[in-house]
Amino acid sequence: MSEKEKGEFGNQPLKRNFSKKEDVNKIKSGMKRFRRKNANRRHLDEKNEIRYIPRVNDRNRHIDRKVDGKEEKMYVIPLGGLEEVGKNMTAFQYKDEIIVVDAGLSFPEDEHLGIDVIIPDFSYLESNRHKIKGLLLTHGHEDHIGAIPYFYQKLGTENIPMYGGRLTLALARAKFEKKDAKLPKEKVISGRTILKVSKYFTVEFVSVTHSIADCYAICIKTPAATILHSGDFKVDLTPVDGEGFDFGRLAQLGEEGVDLLLSDSTNAQISGFTPSERTVGESLKDEFAKAKGRIILAAFASHVHRLQQIVNIATKHGRKIAIDGRSMVKIFEICSNLGYLKMPKDIMIDIDKVETYPANKVLILCTGTQGEPLAALSRIANGTHKHISLREGDTVVISATPIPGNEKAATKNINQLMKRDANVVFEKGIGIHVSGHGCQEEQKLMINLVKPKYFLPVHGEYAMIKKHKELAMAVGIPERNVILTENGAKLELSKSSFRTVGRVPSGATFIDGFGIGDVGNAVLKDRQNLADDGIVIITISQYRNGKFNRQVELVTRGFVYNKDAESLLSETKKLVRTELINMENEGIKEIGKIKQKIRAKVGEFLNKETDREPIILPIIMEV
Repeated sequence: MSEKEKGEFGNQPLKRNFSKKEDVNKIKSGMKRFRRKNANRRHLDEKNEIRYIPRVNDRNRHIDRKVDGKEEKMYVIPLGGLEEVGKNMTAFQYKDEIIVVDAGLSFPEDEHLGIDVIIPDFSYLESNRHKIKGLLLTHGHEDHIGAIPYFYQKLGTENIPMYGGRLTLALARAKFEKKDAKLPKEKVISGRTILKVSKYFTVEFVSVTHSIADCYAICIKTPAATILHSGDFKVDLTPVDGEGFDFGRLAQLGEEGVDLLLSDSTNAQISGFTPSERTVGESLKDEFAKAKGRIILAAFASHVHRLQQIVNIATKHGRKIAIDGRSMVKIFEICSNLGYLKMPKDIMIDIDKVETYPANKVLILCTGTQGEPLAALSRIANGTHKHISLREGDTVVISATPIPGNEKAATKNINQLMKRDANVVFEKGIGIHVSGHGCQEEQKLMINLVKPKYFLPVHGEYAMIKKHKELAMAVGIPERNVILTENGAKLELSKSSFRTVGRVPSGATFIDGFGIGDVGNAVLKDRQNLADDGIVIITISQYRNGKFNRQVELVTRGFVYNKDAESLLSETKKLVRTELINMENEGIKEIGKIKQKIRAKVGEFLNKETDREPIILPIIMEV
């Protein structure tokens, strides 16, 4: 193969014109050839939609797993990732052994005031820590590895080994910095790695394509059942790194017999196929060619394949690259050290040196596609970035679409950028972003490859997993063999049944600073009340004989501006003094009861006068 044929992505031939239509046509062509060879087996309808392909001797493929006449059973326990996007975590239990797949986080929404991240409730795993034999990682995205340091910190042990790809483990390891948890033992795996992780559990990692390197489905085998967890996946026939989707091994596992498939539901509501990641590279080339000044490009830091294409294009156009955003800097450091990002020498420059280069020779690669307030792109948009000020001729490319819930913040950023006269390019059918998750036809293809007896759609909101159930039924999985469930369900799996048999503790644990779970719903409610109606602080002095000083100090924040409400505050002080006299006469001296009465009386009065419910905070000082 000539150097030209090798193309700009190393040893993988560079394919041209990878449009969505071409991807679909390639798959359809392959299916037509397969249909001609297997004319007696009906597996495609006239619209070329994927239908269920029965296995030879399908009825008898599940091994009779009985011990002393009793049917073997195991348990599947989703702890995160159901009826939500993020926080993915599932436990698998057989007898006195448990393995855990993924430990992800999700990000707070508007009502989660002051919360940094959200992780699964580990209560069930804490109470069964002695049974846990390993933590298996499908890939290195935050919603699958972000909770790992908290997991080890809460369980109080580093003796649970961690299994994953080389990049995944490196990203997970970086999360232990500044966390009060020791690094566990690590086992680096690759595609088709088979490991006996305990007495009863044997696992195999199978390569799939996604939007990050080292992405795997995991096959789990016990004496009771064989389970395949798809992890996050799409079917990319032309992956940027050349690491393909392992159709062959998934099909082999399907022929051997898979009892249960857990599969990614993210794009279950989107028809067709997800375009190849390489199509984004072609579209970005067009944007680079059109840009006359600086290019500011925002992307997901963890989207390594996208970053590699951006580096290649910037190199071709003679642009130096400055990166900004902590997560982006960390990803570049890890991936370049491990060889997952290949960059020419001297292409990188410091962000504070950008102004010293000609505008048409600079690319600023940053975080902030979701409108995060402190991200680099947001600071550029609102004019608070330390080193970058927008100017005429700048092109801002946002190579992502907003995650559900982030649309408002992302749109605000776009508007701010446009107000500063930037040429803003964002995804509206122009091909600068594609999903890392498979659409309906890919999800049906996964089911047809694996041919499970039972099916559990995971990784998605309720509408997504419900639609995934319909897709499974469309390709031949009986409705009775598909379960829609929620986090915390305890599902019993055997040769003859798959059913819900109970529940375990589950839910959300809020991380605020260094605290794990010390902020609950009560604290969030107080924070919401503070945000909505403010706080009134009442300071009272009490003598040792139990009498009260009649001078009452009153301070408000976020309630009313004192100068505009002198009459209201004066009446409030009178009310407090009257209540203090009443309590003296009644002989009430218990501090807790005094505070309770003051809080109730003042709260009732202020609500009546203002229709607000500020937090009332009485402070009693002994003098």
